[in-house]
Amino acid sequence: MLLLEHGGRLRQAASQYGIPLSDWLDLSTGINPNGWPVPAIPAACWQRLPEDDDELLAAARAYYQNDSLLAVAGSQAAIQSLPLLRPKSRVGLLHPAYAEHAGSWQKAGHQVIRVEERAIDDHMDELEVLILVNPNNPTGRLWSRSQLLSWHEKLSRRGGWLLVDEAFMDGLSEYSLTSLPLRPGLIVLRSVGKFFGLAGIRCGFVITEPGLLARLAELLGPWAISHPGRYVAALALADRDWQSANAVSLALQGQRLQQLLTGCGWQPYGGCDLFQWVKNEQASKLHELLARQGVLTRFFHEPTSLRFGLPKDESAWQRLAQALTHPDIRQLSLFAHTETESGDNATKQPYRAR
Repeated sequence: MLLLEHGGRLRQAASQYGIPLSDWLDLSTGINPNGWPVPAIPAACWQRLPEDDDELLAAARAYYQNDSLLAVAGSQAAIQSLPLLRPKSRVGLLHPAYAEHAGSWQKAGHQVIRVEERAIDDHMDELEVLILVNPNNPTGRLWSRSQLLSWHEKLSRRGGWLLVDEAFMDGLSEYSLTSLPLRPGLIVLRSVGKFFGLAGIRCGFVITEPGLLARLAELLGPWAISHPGRYVAALALADRDWQSANAVSLALQGQRLQQLLTGCGWQPYGGCDLFQWVKNEQASKLHELLARQGVLTRFFHEPTSLRFGLPKDESAWQRLAQALTHPDIRQLSLFAHTETESGDNATKQPYRAR
């Protein structure tokens, strides 16, 4: 099976460019580099199987403001499994977007229809399933609740699904669907990997009607998340003070990254608090020049573009700024055509005080 490429392949880059792992600035993942501070793990977490009646579900229900949810081994587990729970369907997926969605539905034998962000309405009559990442990865496109519910209503009339992947939604509760009343055929995915910076524990949630959750739980089997992972996720989801401070900090950092890239001649086309997306005909060359300096970004072949995650600390910010002002990169920016966003019925994530 062909494995899709993701960010975070630091060892591969270190080998390719001959730069030690410790000398890299990894901006390829879109994960919070200053994640929730994990405490010492009690010994019992390593010695006993995980239990479903621990503190995790209560913490998740309070955080997502919904009781009908299932804990899964990262949202990736749901992405791979949900296509198996539906008859062969016509499935609309955005391009560009997180590629695992398309790969999983194609593998399960569904007809995948490529949809552009601006043309979703044009495809609604032919779709039985619509999958959106909100805000989208890597474009940062953000859809309102009212727009999403309008599409869901059209799909649900014929037994369809609207699947919304909210992996980057934390801090934007006014756009999230998790707190809304349950609706047949509305499925929301959440993750603690991005905002909380806890990708390594592989914990996510599916929020939808109980019947579908029961079928998904049966397919996934017991012990989807390790005992240490459940322990850490429960504490992080309950830590309201850290969440509030982190949301403000990430908004400021996202704005800083946008301004830094723009000031160096690489104005982002879109983005959110955790990453910025530069759609540019010279993206491949920029990726290469940065990598030669030990700065790893996420390169996309189609469309030709780069995603920049957040630097971890001030020294990392300075290193990125220095790399972007390297003479070869400055020269490249003079001849590069950077595409920038224009308005339509969707929105980029707003930067604002929170």
